[in-house]
Amino acid sequence: MASLAKRLLVIAGALLLTACGSKSYVVLLDNPDGTTGAVVVKGAKGEQVIDQTGQGAPVDGSAKPAVVPAADIQRDFGSAMAARPKLPERFLLYFEVGGAQLTPDSTALLPKIIENAAQRPAVDVSIIGHTDTLGRAEQNEALALKRAQAVAELIKKKGLKVHALSVESHGERNPLVKTPDETSEPRNRRVEVSLR
Repeated sequence: MASLAKRLLVIAGALLLTACGSKSYVVLLDNPDGTTGAVVVKGAKGEQVIDQTGQGAPVDGSAKPAVVPAADIQRDFGSAMAARPKLPERFLLYFEVGGAQLTPDSTALLPKIIENAAQRPAVDVSIIGHTDTLGRAEQNEALALKRAQAVAELIKKKGLKVHALSVESHGERNPLVKTPDETSEPRNRRVEVSLR
């Protein structure tokens, strides 16, 4: 019985959208992380709030939001959805104290970075080195760059093909965890690898 009610709701929604006279409509989809936001459709004939995945409303604001059948969404928006670029991905790699030696867990992440980068056409890779606040700022700047360069070399040796690669140092300037000066913090001894 619930299935029949749901079908009637979908049919009623489709009729509502087609009966309003406007062929242009807005439909709300999930965000890439699975959450759903909301959108306000404001037009010459009114204003509607869409806050549920799969609901749509005409762009002129003339009708209340209604469920749009998945087949209609695919038909009307499929090519646009397929053309969306992948969202950037970020990986954090951590280091042992005072050098450019990755922790074992971070070393284990390198194949995943290569694999995910290979799934992107013309991938741009950004590698940013960081340190904790132990030592002088100038030394930390150089150490962070050494870490970033070491990661760049490792992933290139493992077969990463890139369109563009940037390597830079933030030293101790952008800690993940705020600490006083001269504080050892493992989460700040890191390299951030971003794939775009």
